[in-house]
Amino acid sequence: MAEVFEVRRIRLQETGAPPLSRADAAARDRVWQEKVTANPSLFDGPVAACAGVRWEGEGSLVLDWARVTYRHYALRRAGVTAWLPSLYVSVVQPVEGGLLVARMSASTAAPGRWQLPGGSVEPPGGDQVLDEAALRREAVCELAEEIGLHVPPARLTLWAMARGKHGNTGVMFRAPEQSWRTLQTCYAALVAADRARGCEPELDRIARVRSAGDLAGLDGPHVDYLEPIVRRYAAEASPPP
Repeated sequence: MAEVFEVRRIRLQETGAPPLSRADAAARDRVWQEKVTANPSLFDGPVAACAGVRWEGEGSLVLDWARVTYRHYALRRAGVTAWLPSLYVSVVQPVEGGLLVARMSASTAAPGRWQLPGGSVEPPGGDQVLDEAALRREAVCELAEEIGLHVPPARLTLWAMARGKHGNTGVMFRAPEQSWRTLQTCYAALVAADRARGCEPELDRIARVRSAGDLAGLDGPHVDYLEPIVRRYAAEASPPP
């Protein structure tokens, strides 16, 4: 299970990815090709990996990141030690006493897995920088692309950081509460638009959970951060005794 920490500020610093030997690169490429053969929809685009995290004060985090491609994540499965864990953003979307969760579709890297709306962080291009504001914008884009809900970046609040057993690091932003009907309407419209273009949506189902116990009722596995995130949200939402 992932650990979840309260975060009030994030400062990002770019660094380099670990160098690879020819043998390590060959092992990575072999595993990556096996994954692409099994799921041809995978692509080797640019992505930001987490190179380390450290605290520089209460609630203030420094996050080192490096430019890699999705192929890089095959290193762990290849048994190569010189690999970096993933960096992603997620949206904690309250919905009438609970949280929105969604299931990854068959065309994704984790088919059937339940998680929050979100995705891998992309490295900036040109003279742009990767900072907390950029992460917030990416979270907004993920919510729009996966759920069909459009929220201004200023409405998202930095809420937590999740750190999985393999070091995968997620930055969680909390969105304003929405009604379940609104989310269902947005999601249905998005799915209809995707299929009209001949595309399958990234998420094939959405659900509402009110407690960690509800996760057992989901038809499929869930990502490691989901239970502690739901527990933390439920604890905050519960009125004091």
